[in-house]
Amino acid sequence: MSLDDDDFELFGLPRRMSLQREPIEQRRRELQAAVHPDRFAAQGAVAQRLATQWAMRVNEAYRRLVDPLRRAAALCELAGVAVDEHRNTSMPADFLMRQMQWREALEEATSKAEVQALACEVGQAEAGLQEELVRLLDDRGDAQAAAVAVRAAMFVRRFGQDVEARLDTFKD
Repeated sequence: MSLDDDDFELFGLPRRMSLQREPIEQRRRELQAAVHPDRFAAQGAVAQRLATQWAMRVNEAYRRLVDPLRRAAALCELAGVAVDEHRNTSMPADFLMRQMQWREALEEATSKAEVQALACEVGQAEAGLQEELVRLLDDRGDAQAAAVAVRAAMFVRRFGQDVEARLDTFKD
């Protein structure tokens, strides 16, 4: 293992979007057991600091690999395409229209049922984008198109959180 290994190499996984959660979880447990700082207590402060760096590196890689959107972004980056979701906000016109319709629907919703219906629609949209990312990255190897889909999926996820927050305002 090297600190320079990408997340997939570190975890011994193929560079694919379609990964199951359990192998990622299993490998994390194995790696954490191997690099836990307590295992290096007898070897002194330097060894413990290095083990701490490794533990942090394993945790960072795990967070990227276990989250489908972060995993997709990592695959795009490895292919040389920056997702750059904070600076690159270009999106297809139809996606922007859908986004505006969702915002309006959330603002105009007066009942819990309306917000729940919107939550369902947004959840389906996120799932659809994740399926599209599998096609783009695993089947077609199109990191450029995948980067646009990742940005869209990240927006959908954030909007879904807004919808959930709105749901919390309704009394049961």
